[in-house]
Amino acid sequence: MHILGVPFALLWLLSGSSCALGGKVNKHKPWIETSYHGVITENMDTVLLDPPLVALDKDAPVPYADSFHVSVTVPGEICSFKIFGQDAPFEAVVLNRTSGEGVLRASSHVDCESQKEYTFIIQAYDCGAGPGGANWKKSHKAVVHIQVDDVNEFSPVFRESLYKASVTEGKIYDSILQVEAWDQDCSPQYSQICNYEIVTGGTPFAIDRNGNIRNTERLSYEKQQSYRIMVSAFDCGQKKAKEDVAIHIEVKPVCKPGWQGWNKRVDYEPGTGSKQLFPKMHLETCGGPLSGVKAMVELQTNHIGKGCDRETYSEKSLQKLCGAASGSTDLLPAPSPATNWTASLLTDSGRESDLIYRFDGRQAANVPDHVVPQNLTDQFTVATWMKHGPSPGLRAEKETILCNSDKTEMNRHHYSLYVHNCRLVFLLRRDFTQIDTFRPAEFHWKLEQICDKEWHYYVINVEFPAVTLFVDGVTYEPYLVTDDWPIHSSKIDTQLTVGACWQAFSSITSNIFSLPLPRFPSGGEVATPRFTQYFHGSLSGLTIRPGRIETQKVISCLQACKEGLDINSLESLAKDIKFHFNPAQSVLVVEGEDVDSINTAMTKVSYINSRQFPTPGLRRLHISTSVQCFGEDTCVSIPDIKAVVMVLPPSEPRITISGSKQLVRPASVLRSPLGVAPFKELRITSTVMKSDSFGGSRMLSNFVAVCAVRRPGVMEVMHNLDYCDVLVIGDELEPERESLEIQHSALLGKHLDATNSTSGISIYGVDSMAHYEQVLRQLRYRNWRPASLTERRFRLTCSELNGRYTSNEFNLEISVLHHTAPMEHVNHMAAQSQYMRPVHHPLMIHTPNSHMSGPAPPAATVVIVVCIAALVIIVVIGIYRIHATHQEGSRDEEDEIKDPESDWEGSGLNITVNPMEDMRGPQAPGEAARGEECEEEDEDDDVELVGGMTIVESDSSDEDEEEGNKGRQEVNGRKQKGKPEWDSSCGTY
Repeated sequence: MHILGVPFALLWLLSGSSCALGGKVNKHKPWIETSYHGVITENMDTVLLDPPLVALDKDAPVPYADSFHVSVTVPGEICSFKIFGQDAPFEAVVLNRTSGEGVLRASSHVDCESQKEYTFIIQAYDCGAGPGGANWKKSHKAVVHIQVDDVNEFSPVFRESLYKASVTEGKIYDSILQVEAWDQDCSPQYSQICNYEIVTGGTPFAIDRNGNIRNTERLSYEKQQSYRIMVSAFDCGQKKAKEDVAIHIEVKPVCKPGWQGWNKRVDYEPGTGSKQLFPKMHLETCGGPLSGVKAMVELQTNHIGKGCDRETYSEKSLQKLCGAASGSTDLLPAPSPATNWTASLLTDSGRESDLIYRFDGRQAANVPDHVVPQNLTDQFTVATWMKHGPSPGLRAEKETILCNSDKTEMNRHHYSLYVHNCRLVFLLRRDFTQIDTFRPAEFHWKLEQICDKEWHYYVINVEFPAVTLFVDGVTYEPYLVTDDWPIHSSKIDTQLTVGACWQAFSSITSNIFSLPLPRFPSGGEVATPRFTQYFHGSLSGLTIRPGRIETQKVISCLQACKEGLDINSLESLAKDIKFHFNPAQSVLVVEGEDVDSINTAMTKVSYINSRQFPTPGLRRLHISTSVQCFGEDTCVSIPDIKAVVMVLPPSEPRITISGSKQLVRPASVLRSPLGVAPFKELRITSTVMKSDSFGGSRMLSNFVAVCAVRRPGVMEVMHNLDYCDVLVIGDELEPERESLEIQHSALLGKHLDATNSTSGISIYGVDSMAHYEQVLRQLRYRNWRPASLTERRFRLTCSELNGRYTSNEFNLEISVLHHTAPMEHVNHMAAQSQYMRPVHHPLMIHTPNSHMSGPAPPAATVVIVVCIAALVIIVVIGIYRIHATHQEGSRDEEDEIKDPESDWEGSGLNITVNPMEDMRGPQAPGEAARGEECEEEDEDDDVELVGGMTIVESDSSDEDEEEGNKGRQEVNGRKQKGKPEWDSSCGTY
């Protein structure tokens, strides 16, 4: 601004200082604006300020200072600008000291992305007066605001490297998914994404400026199941993303709510424990909002045995396994010579050895009097397995399960258990001798289980006058109890029947059970005794235990299933998951609020079968699901699932009984108090076939002898047996002269019992093979009159799972050696020396395909050769001693055998006699030659003969050996007077 051609700043200076031209006194402060606003572009160094940076001082001379002789360094000049602020990357530079002009510059890199604005303080300093300008003055403080302008230096970047989405065919979506990109620039112009673009051409999709992808036409699952498209982004400065993003869109068929990812068949291998049924299953709800899901998994095993895979041992064995008290009576045992009253009943075959009897309304059985418990007190238990359906007809008759009635003259029912119109009734009529007041007599239960055509376990505990019913371990009290008078005492015998009730007479008064029936003449209403009130259904394990009631623990054990459903890793389930099993673990209910939690829980549902040899075959699975939505009872219908669990056949065990099959014993041993132990060397093994890595089978046998050879392929397994029967082959035992018995002490500490008859002996109970071996080895056979006995044969068989797996038939023959008068010639193989040491022969077990296994290993061959060589040496020595010892045959039998048990049980060899050899008197020359020839043949066959002998450990003492040596010396000096009446031919035995 100029006034009359004079600059305003000059006028201001002239008016402000009277000494401006004449002196050098620094009287005034510099002057600047109070605030400045500036703009700087990032990556630049000059700031554009508004107003410009100028400092004025009244002490300053006019611009033409030379005409007035003004000094060069006058006080009015501006020497510097100073900036006050933390980390302000700027500096102020004086461009003209006289005019006070300055500029603001960046002292370091300015980045908008790091900081968009700066604020700091600036002051101007004059040059001062005096020597060196020491008396400088500073202006007031001015505020500087600087804004950093952005540069579009960054490209857009997508937040995800890959986007996935799924759509249902036939629908148009407003938005399938949304992609999102961002930009690092600081300004709205360059940091905002203004546009998205689908780079892939020819796709039925579009994208808007917000990144929402939609389909432009209806998609078809059959036409294309998935799409892959590329999308790019642009910021508002139209800078394109350096990398495009891929988007995968899967086309699904029309959504159908239901379970997905499950298999219709699940194979279960025995012995593998718990196996997941649905490891990849999940519930598809088609996107509906759900408030709860409830799934019920049912394992249907009604076609397996008694309702599921249970142990198939006998009822007595199961009671021992479960710890039940002894003394129960099995009224439906397996048919046998001793239990023949069940032989006429129909058995339900194909049930994997479950002993099930089927009654069709025409079968019944009378229980023998010696079997019926006669001492029923105020406490006893009746238990049975029963499967029963609705009775035919509108007015169904009573169906008797168990009935104890008068055998003759009257029809009084003392106690009975029957079904009537799907009600279970237990009748108990006490005698007047026990009680003489009006007391409870009939107990009624009405339950669905009675007529549901399924197997259930019923236990009636009687603690008179209270009666409690257990059905599958659950307690039920009677809904109706009827009182009655006791029965009048009489001397009439009773008849216990199963499957019907025994009716001695049929008359108009037959329903009055407590009164005697009149005896009608021939014209009265009297019929022959017969069965009535037949049962329709199936029964198994019907027992009565007098004197005690069954405990809840034992009942649960007896009816427990060995297969069922299970849940793995309960701790990993969500907190909102609830689950519930039924007592048999055949039904599982899973509830939850979240679908994901339900899916996780269902993947952990498993099947388990704890039997070592489970019943193979199908187990059906049924899954029903209900879904609840918010504010509604049900909103989505989920179809039921039907699948199966295929239990593969287990590796069947092969039970093998081995040992000596022929024993030769003198008659004195059989007459001794201990008799003979036929199965002293018994061995029971069990093996199963195992496949090798090549899919074939290899044989593996485990031997216990020194000379045994291992072959690969078969594996020995340990499991229980449930019975072993020793049967007499040929004529039955004659109790007045012989016995086959087992000491009771041999059964102590084991789960075993034994029954004995003239047909043999049966050892039964679920126990290990080792315990059965111990008991069978202690079995003794005695015959105190063996004069007419030449041999006695026995057959041994053992079983597992009530006959499901049986052993080989092991036949054993005991030959009796009778001594006659002394003979001049004695067959070397006819007697046995008591001085021989026992020889243990290797037990060679040959597998069926042993001939394919090739030669034995060298080590095994050497051992076998050594064994055979030792055996030959011992046989030669034994023949010599037999010949020397047998010279004392002239003595009588009582004098000759003083200690038969020591001589024969303690000997090292059993005698194999040739009954075809005839030791006659003087031999003809031809016969003598033939005898020598026979001796040569016998010597060649010695190894084979001795190899088949039974080896018994010797108990002889040194004293016996010394006595034997003396006896041998005496025999050598005697003259042979006789010889056995045996054929001297070369026939072998």
